[in-house]
Amino acid sequence: MALVSQSNEDNAAAGAPTTVGAQLQVGGEQRVLSGDEKAAALLLALGPDYGKPIFDELDELEVKQLSRAMVRLGPITQEMLDDLMIEFVTTISSNGSLSGNTDSTERLLLSFLPQDKVDAIMEEIRGPAGRNMWEKLSNVQADVLAAYLKNEYPQTIAVVLSKIATEHASKVLAVLPEELAMDVVTRMLGLDPVQKEILEKIEMTLRTEFMSTLNHTKRRDSHEQMAEIFNAFDRQTEARFITSLEEVNRDDAERIKQLMFTFEDLAKLDMSAIQTLLSKLDKRELALALKGANDSLKDSFFNNMSSRAAKMLQDDMQSMGPVRLKDVDEAQTRMVATAKDLAAKGEILIMKSTSDDQMIA
Repeated sequence: MALVSQSNEDNAAAGAPTTVGAQLQVGGEQRVLSGDEKAAALLLALGPDYGKPIFDELDELEVKQLSRAMVRLGPITQEMLDDLMIEFVTTISSNGSLSGNTDSTERLLLSFLPQDKVDAIMEEIRGPAGRNMWEKLSNVQADVLAAYLKNEYPQTIAVVLSKIATEHASKVLAVLPEELAMDVVTRMLGLDPVQKEILEKIEMTLRTEFMSTLNHTKRRDSHEQMAEIFNAFDRQTEARFITSLEEVNRDDAERIKQLMFTFEDLAKLDMSAIQTLLSKLDKRELALALKGANDSLKDSFFNNMSSRAAKMLQDDMQSMGPVRLKDVDEAQTRMVATAKDLAAKGEILIMKSTSDDQMIA
């Protein structure tokens, strides 16, 4: 598409275009914009008056794609915009800088789309990640989705669970009332191909009744959020807050402790996870962290090392002599952070044990 504007300097026709790579300067580094990001920046620069004729030529999927790109675009300075415009037939210049965000995207969409369509697009953007309804539902917490579905007909639940990710469907089934869950399983086993019209009706109901409500009401579990805050404390501060909370509300304190991943929880890692963690740790830092560990945790690490490496580590710990508690706490905190980073990357698996865990010999 050709985009035309006048220069702010003299309002005269721009000169001949020059084609360059779409690399923009961001914080001293070059960032390559994708096609939809370049289009989003251009349309934001054009504004409603000049952008509307372009949007009129796009279908709904293209409008949604550009809207998403606008929301994630972030700040675009005048210099960045000028660099981008060189790629087009005529240089475009905007007054000052612009920023792609939710508000600016919504204002632009409202200039040429009806309110209900804009609301639907923005709700979808703000909602759970996913290219379609079923991917989005796979990113909704299992207990939240189950709480909604348990009020639906079992046949409808069967259709929904047959469309979302298998692993997520299993989690939803596990928290549904048992009698309902078995009814749903039976219906899923005998489920015939669903007519397109029925599927579209279910999607529409989910979008209007569930997703829109979820976007406005979903709230992160406060205990989970507080557990992450407590995890960031040093050991002494953590102990002080936990002790104080136990005096005020023991149930809250226990819930937070269950959700926290602490240094002692490293003993619960499996052999391969401990070995992966050992490969990422500085040996002196490991010695300092284990200096304040209990015997069980020390053995978990020693048993996953060669006898020679374990002996060297023990010698290093002894040669350190007395160390400050603060230094040990900091080393243990960094060790836990490394484990959590590895888990986030999928390199190890962290599982918190609970009172419901059972061991079978």
